[in-house]
Amino acid sequence: MKQGPLPSVDSPDDMAGPADLPTCGPLPARVGVTGPAPEEPLGVVAVGPAGADRRAVLATLLGLDPVMLTVPTGSWLVVRNAKVPTRAAFVPGYRQPHSYGADRNAAGPALARPPRRVELSVPEPLLRHFTLIDSPDTATLGVAGTRVLLDAAGRAGALLFVIAADQAFTAAELNLLTEVAPTSVEVVFAVTPGAAGWAPLADGAATTEGAGASVPPAEGAATEVDSASVTVAAHRAALLAAVPALAGARWFPVGDADSAADLRRALVGWSSREGLQRASVDPPVLPGGQGRIPVAADPGDWSERLDRHTRSCAQRIRQHLALELANIHLRAVQEIVFGVGCAGLPDLLDREMAALSLLATAQCDQAVRGIMTDVVGRVLAAPPTEGVRRRIATAVQYGLVDDQPGHELDKVLLITSTAGVATLTGPEAIDALASYPAAARAEVLPPVAVALSGGCWQQWRTPGNDDHSAARAWSQRAVREVELGLSREISRRFEVIRLSLGAVLSDAVDHGILLA
Repeated sequence: MKQGPLPSVDSPDDMAGPADLPTCGPLPARVGVTGPAPEEPLGVVAVGPAGADRRAVLATLLGLDPVMLTVPTGSWLVVRNAKVPTRAAFVPGYRQPHSYGADRNAAGPALARPPRRVELSVPEPLLRHFTLIDSPDTATLGVAGTRVLLDAAGRAGALLFVIAADQAFTAAELNLLTEVAPTSVEVVFAVTPGAAGWAPLADGAATTEGAGASVPPAEGAATEVDSASVTVAAHRAALLAAVPALAGARWFPVGDADSAADLRRALVGWSSREGLQRASVDPPVLPGGQGRIPVAADPGDWSERLDRHTRSCAQRIRQHLALELANIHLRAVQEIVFGVGCAGLPDLLDREMAALSLLATAQCDQAVRGIMTDVVGRVLAAPPTEGVRRRIATAVQYGLVDDQPGHELDKVLLITSTAGVATLTGPEAIDALASYPAAARAEVLPPVAVALSGGCWQQWRTPGNDDHSAARAWSQRAVREVELGLSREISRRFEVIRLSLGAVLSDAVDHGILLA
């Protein structure tokens, strides 16, 4: 069936002239590493290539059987501390997680699609310091998966890269580390024995000189330990040739429980420093967090400016997301034609939707902050402090609830097997889509959430269903429907922001006092 042209996402009312349009400010063009919020829990994100025994390293750190850390391909694993062991799979399309046993003999539930994440809770002292997160293998991340990983590492605070002695850094892995290097994320490397053990000593091999205090030779070390140190030094030299900014990263050979003890102590030491730093960033009482705030004698045309500003931001975000969806469709076609084929389409599109959700959420959050700073600043005749901003955000959130009876903003968009978009509401449904869940949000709007339903996996992984033409047509229709659905959601979100924030500020102007 032929597809007609996409309806315009912008109405004539949105197209104000440049002179009349308040600037929406720079919006993030892609997902990347962001600084962690003070309320974010500490976390260590483990990543690395397949075959590096990353799961064994994590199991050694936690003192668990590696089988307990098994998750479906493409899913994330989040390990937390708890008195009672539990394990749950969070699957898009469901409001409640699927619970299954946390012992080594328990099989996972039969699911229509892989979960976005599996949460394992175990009583382990190490997890009192930080949450441990295991991500998919680097070769399976792709463009979108890498962006999701960067976001998770920025919020968690630390990245543990595990590589085997007989492996080399790929271009994608070097690009990932290059993006992390200039940020505040703590990067730690663990090198494990390869298929033939530690690499043997060879003429011209790198020496431990320059490896730093991170890999000191043990007192009375044997030849095997020397081989491990030389292998670590060689990996470090190869990395620094491409990413010199990681010269301060620490390296650890990990072959057994004794060698993993140094890595464990290093991660605990990082968590102590990072915890103190985050606690000092956010004071207990923010300036402007209490008391009445006088309003400017003449706030001017703040109401008209709010109207124009919300329309401007909604329009820019819709345009950004339309361009991103066009790129997603291109990558989907490349996967069908040159990659795994039709069977790989659900995995790729679901990763793309996860990254798109993070991008749309970040853009909405930043735009709303800009709107509040600009319009509230006019009403108060001074830029609002963080305490004032949070109080106004809370008042606006109450208004969002009142203005949306039966039309919740907590909405999940699910791509169906017919290339349509179904909706599911509720904060629990949104939480099921997070690869690495964030702390309680301080932003006004709930996250944007898009994912694939289980029917997509059943359709394109059915044996014999390898029609490339049908898959390309299906992906095009699915991307079109997501674009239209997101366009409507973005417009509605900024309309309710306009109404709720306008009501808060109108009341303040009428009474001469904000937040009495």
